[in-house]
Amino acid sequence: MAKKIMLSGDRPTGKLHIGHYVGSLRGRYAIQEEGKYESFIMIADQQALTDNARNPEKIRKSLLEVTMDYLAVGIDPAKTTIFVQSQIPELNELTMHYLNLVTVARLERNPTIKEEIKLRGFSESIPAGFLIYPVSQTADITAFKAELIPVGEDQLPMIEQTREIVRSFNNTYGSILVEPQAKIPEDACKRLPGIDGKAKMSKSLGNAIYLADSADTIKEKVMQMYTDPDHIKVSDPGKIAGNTVFTYLDAFGKDKEYIAELKLQYQKGGLGDVKVKRYLNEVLQAEFAPIRERREKLANNKDYLYQVLQEGSRKAEAIAAKTLTEVRAAIGLNYFD
Repeated sequence: MAKKIMLSGDRPTGKLHIGHYVGSLRGRYAIQEEGKYESFIMIADQQALTDNARNPEKIRKSLLEVTMDYLAVGIDPAKTTIFVQSQIPELNELTMHYLNLVTVARLERNPTIKEEIKLRGFSESIPAGFLIYPVSQTADITAFKAELIPVGEDQLPMIEQTREIVRSFNNTYGSILVEPQAKIPEDACKRLPGIDGKAKMSKSLGNAIYLADSADTIKEKVMQMYTDPDHIKVSDPGKIAGNTVFTYLDAFGKDKEYIAELKLQYQKGGLGDVKVKRYLNEVLQAEFAPIRERREKLANNKDYLYQVLQEGSRKAEAIAAKTLTEVRAAIGLNYFD
């Protein structure tokens, strides 16, 4: 029997950061190595253009940056198909068919879309392409009949809307599409805060540590991290909750017993922020030095990167074309067959 499909992806709007690593990349690698699913990863350049239409060069430059990040963390093109959304024209037609099955009001109620609109300050000037993002995502997922979609908790409303559209299509035209299931990361830290303590690590907020960051840059950012503002003296008792340094140690530290000891000492008083940050720096350097080294080698081989994307996109398009043929037949658009 054919393996079930796992689909995930990222918008190419810059280099990926360690929040992506915790939230999705580690999980994708684990699924790839487990081998139970056939893995597809999409670089969603068309979706990135919905709010970057006047800066397409940003997307073009980021395409290879994201590809390098994938390969550097262990995503293997021999095991996982990496493809580019814009190179699969079938996705656009599928999006058009699904738009007829959802209302504007339902799209505007999507909590993820509402939050993203607020974050980007669109107000009443919402690009239509951005508003229909959940429908486009439905096309991406259903084109491959993906059953497993690894996402963060903030993306659950998007997957639920995909499931609604799938049910609407199948009820209207027959059981053609597959209803996907979301998979939330099982890591201790599902969503890594920014180094400033804000809830979201973001490129736009300037509070991220990138997979491509040098050792010195990582150290500098760690030393800037938000801790407990009331922990002024080493002797002062400190708080663990909301302390970014300890959140990162929970996410990356392997010596859990030592980290537990640090937490107790910090809460009692007698442990300074600098000492904890130095230990966190050691942990992050050990985790990301090999990734950075692999990434630096890939940066000198752009032809190989484009080859990976081209071959993956060809494979993806063949699958999407098959699904579109089934969808057209179900709707009754196969006039000349």
